[in-house]
Amino acid sequence: MSRSPSFSLKQEPNSKLDPKNLRQWVVAFCAIRFDLEQGQVIEECYPPGCFSQDEELEIAFSSFPDSVSQHQNRSSIHDCIFFFRFRRRENVLVGNISSSESVEGGGGEEKDDITQRKSSSTRKNTGSKYLYGYVFNRQRHDERLRRGGEQKSVVILSHSPYSSVFRPVLQILGPLFFDIGKKALEHMASYVSMWPAPILGKLMELPIGNASLKVNLPPAHSLQLENGFFSDESASSMAPFLPTNQSVPQGLFHDADIFGTFRGILLQLWVLWELLIIGEPILIIAPTPPQCCEAVAGLVSVVAPLLCSVDFRPYFTIHDRDFAQLNSLSEGDTFPPMVLGVTNLFFLKALKNIPHIVSVGSPAPNSSRQSLAPRASFAGRSMGRPEGFGFQQLSLRRFSPTNLLNSVKLRRDGPLCLMTEHKEAIWSTYAAVTKPDTSILNRLIDAGVSSRVEESMSVVNNEILRRHFLELTTNFLAPFGPYLRTTTPIEGTSPFVDPPPLPPFNANEFLMTLSARGPGKFLSKRMKTNWLDLYRRFLKGQNFMPWFQRRRLVAEQEQHRLWKQARIRTDIKRFIPGMLELEVVDSFNAIAKHLLGELLLLQCGKVSEDSAAVCQKLKGDLQAVFNVLPTDMQQLLLLNPERASLVQDDLELLKIAESKSSWW
Repeated sequence: MSRSPSFSLKQEPNSKLDPKNLRQWVVAFCAIRFDLEQGQVIEECYPPGCFSQDEELEIAFSSFPDSVSQHQNRSSIHDCIFFFRFRRRENVLVGNISSSESVEGGGGEEKDDITQRKSSSTRKNTGSKYLYGYVFNRQRHDERLRRGGEQKSVVILSHSPYSSVFRPVLQILGPLFFDIGKKALEHMASYVSMWPAPILGKLMELPIGNASLKVNLPPAHSLQLENGFFSDESASSMAPFLPTNQSVPQGLFHDADIFGTFRGILLQLWVLWELLIIGEPILIIAPTPPQCCEAVAGLVSVVAPLLCSVDFRPYFTIHDRDFAQLNSLSEGDTFPPMVLGVTNLFFLKALKNIPHIVSVGSPAPNSSRQSLAPRASFAGRSMGRPEGFGFQQLSLRRFSPTNLLNSVKLRRDGPLCLMTEHKEAIWSTYAAVTKPDTSILNRLIDAGVSSRVEESMSVVNNEILRRHFLELTTNFLAPFGPYLRTTTPIEGTSPFVDPPPLPPFNANEFLMTLSARGPGKFLSKRMKTNWLDLYRRFLKGQNFMPWFQRRRLVAEQEQHRLWKQARIRTDIKRFIPGMLELEVVDSFNAIAKHLLGELLLLQCGKVSEDSAAVCQKLKGDLQAVFNVLPTDMQQLLLLNPERASLVQDDLELLKIAESKSSWW
């Protein structure tokens, strides 16, 4: 039986719920029970009216373990934590959700066919594309009740994959709900609504009652979005430099337990890394929802800092509305790029077209720990942990010839052998290019008999594995660096003209150049001679274009910022004597364009500390250029009212901005 965490409300929140602040983190808190006659029923939803009827059904069905995963523990009370992700439908009208406030970006006018993914970043937002549900499930076994027990789940719904935040929150909220009921949801909503806005990629301290949750949020470049980019996203998140601080997340699910989840198939981690890099569909099977969730999260995390655009579902059930389309695929149809985490073995027969199947986890009934336990730290009393599966002993015999023969036998038997006995294995015909790094495997530390020692060893092993795959992915992405490199004005040249465009990208030219140059020292040691095939697959896969376009957008914005700084620091009068008349006119038009751009930002409310100073500086530069022009050219420029007002002392800047003139 799991113990409730040591937590008190301290005092009831004295402030009313702030819906706008709450939506920065959470859409709603739900309590769901399994009714013997009606099935899954949402008892409470706070705030109310957040979801359509179809979404409520999808949330309810995804919030309980499949029946096949419930037999592993027959204790009086069994708690587990897991999370799911489901795709929202087009034109979803949700009362408490604003598309402009969603963290992951909008998902409007999406085609119904699951195999067609939208790639345009100009679509109209009608809400977030995906919702995440973080579940605290309690199974209470009591022979006096019908069917010998009952089930309830407490669920946090969010647009954001902030697992490092919501897992520990559930450890508080779950037991508290079973103590005081609906009030627990209301209190937690009030606390969350008082949190500051999320700061992506940073360590945050979030107060909850008498506890203080310290968590690192994922970086901006790891989150999907539809329009523009996050304001705090920068070009520094691009390869080829590795971070010096490993505690700072470089991608999603930075706290996922890679070692504990894949320790039975560690040699296959490099194959799985490749499959996710090129966007291949993968089915992950585990005995329990926490295990399959941790496996999907761990797999997504190993491709950091690459933006993962493959549709991943940490816990997928037959009730998901996408299942019908997947199940209807005919023999020979291409399976869409997805990573599905499941516990129901029925998927082995239903999804025959999926080319890669991975089995992880242990069905051992005597486990006492939870794979999704938070890796966050609390300032306050220590938090208890729900039950889940424990770690197995890492043994060198896993890499022995006998184990190799067993792997060959498993491959021959096929994944349907899991119907009789659960085993950790991978079934795939994919020929990997990347070789397992034995030096990394040899550095992994074997776990001890003590659970505390075992956990600390797992932390060390996770850091070793995560840094290796971060370095592997970073070096793999490094050849794209020249297409994302920003420029600054050359010494002695005018920064008042527009910066040169980034180098154009052509896939065939890139592959030819890369073939002649080679993959680099790091990759050449770890990849076979057909390494160029991996880049070809990557360019055609689901991940490349969204990542590359995102990086280009960020690089262009960074270049704009650098040239803007140069214009602020540079005195235009230094360049005027060496300019031809045509160059002076071009400079006038360029400065006027920059000035009106700043004014538009002012009108939109995007005011920085130096906005007024920048406008004043550009106005002075414009006047200086205007003064050196011949009289006839000055008169020609003044024929345009907007140009005339720009060089007048009584300039009404905001009125000019409102006109949004494009005369240049």
